[in-house]
Amino acid sequence: MKKQFVWIMTDTTGFDMCGCYGSGISTPCIDSMAENGLRFERVYTCQPVCGPARSALFTGLFPHSNGSWGNSMPLGADVKTLGQRLSEKGIATGYIGKWHLDAGDYFGNGICPDGWQKEYWYDMKCYLDELTDEERLFSRDGASSDKNIPASFTYGHRVTDRALKFIEEHKDEDFFLVVSYDEPHGPSLCPEPYASMYDGRIGGDTPAAKDTLEGKPPYQKLWAECAGGLDVEKRHPGIGRRLAACQSFIDSEIGRVLEHARKTVPDSIRMFTSDHGDAAHAHGLFAKGPAVYDEIARVPLLFEGNTVPKGTVYSHTVSHIDLPATVLDYMGLPKPVMLEGQSLLPQIADPALPTGRPAHVEFTRYEIDHDGFGGFQPMRAVVTDEYKLALHLLDGDEMYSVTDDPYDMVNLIGDERYAQQRDQLHDDIIDWMNGTRDPFRGYQWQCRPWRKDKKPSWDVDGYTRQRENDPGEYRQLDYSTGLTMKQASRVKGK
Repeated sequence: MKKQFVWIMTDTTGFDMCGCYGSGISTPCIDSMAENGLRFERVYTCQPVCGPARSALFTGLFPHSNGSWGNSMPLGADVKTLGQRLSEKGIATGYIGKWHLDAGDYFGNGICPDGWQKEYWYDMKCYLDELTDEERLFSRDGASSDKNIPASFTYGHRVTDRALKFIEEHKDEDFFLVVSYDEPHGPSLCPEPYASMYDGRIGGDTPAAKDTLEGKPPYQKLWAECAGGLDVEKRHPGIGRRLAACQSFIDSEIGRVLEHARKTVPDSIRMFTSDHGDAAHAHGLFAKGPAVYDEIARVPLLFEGNTVPKGTVYSHTVSHIDLPATVLDYMGLPKPVMLEGQSLLPQIADPALPTGRPAHVEFTRYEIDHDGFGGFQPMRAVVTDEYKLALHLLDGDEMYSVTDDPYDMVNLIGDERYAQQRDQLHDDIIDWMNGTRDPFRGYQWQCRPWRKDKKPSWDVDGYTRQRENDPGEYRQLDYSTGLTMKQASRVKGK
């Protein structure tokens, strides 16, 4: 049987923006995937920022490992994307839509990177090149939606057209297709009837909208003050209205892809996810950034296909880092040693099977080009089925009970009743940072004010950690001897 994988994703669709997750936003096409397949209930992005989130999704390495830990930062020279790994095996690869990994500006440079078929490449620069200067200005103004624009003018519609063409032209062969929409990300341009569907809607209408940020890290109050989010009267109604409208619009474009794929390549696997969510004034915040609040860091993830159990829900916590390994496993390829995630195919086959793994979320910087979002805000976090722990290197830390406090309202970081669980999660974060060779690791992450049993050390834990390699690849040399290393992780000097 042919191996065909259709990967559909949007930008800025939190889990709370899809009807099948209990949202009030209309997404019938995405919801149909939940009816026809498997919905993962608790999925977390690796970093809630466009570029870094994508860097993990398409390399299987966390942003701190692949080099792209802020927007406008390129992947490391020794990092391979899914496109490269699959095309090397003779599998057709198409990437149509927003890329955001070429170290250029928001739109990209219009140049197809290695591993993807050039004739289908269509990043946002390619779209802008089709427009006049006047049309470019129009395309970047959210108010343009009030002028009843045609769907054919939008980036999302043109991405869909090219995706349908790819599926038609590759229906008789193995392929991996990424359909990457910029929508509903601002300016959230969309046509009628979607543009006026949510007139009067104000973002942040859940219990989290009432968060005063008492007992929360100080940086969050600065963020909320910038957004005007702690004062209900100052909240901008467009944040809720336009984002919701564009989400419903792009759902219809996703429906076009799903309909064609179901008909033309019925044995394919179809997947939908997003890079991150949007606070939309939950906790008084806006957009995304250094936080593990569900509105920002939790994303939808759905699979459908003949081999996917229908109408099922996977309830355990899952990380985006597992998706590249899942694609490779589906294609019958071994997981490279370098990849930091594991395949979800066992869980797709049996949704009752826990992964036994938490989700790790990080943040370092929003963007290298522009200040904003606090500038350098290093965060390392872990999310389990029961708790969340977020370390903010330059600020206060957070801990929440997932089961007792689903809206993350009460910070438990200093509550000694939870000290044992907190310290175990803290140890997990340190182990993860060490295991993934986090370049920002150091004693400051270990010696938090509430962790009394940790002492600072200039040597931190005294280890050397080099990158492992697959058979046949170059084996790094040991600094002390000049000989080929025997163990990638070892006490320094031994």
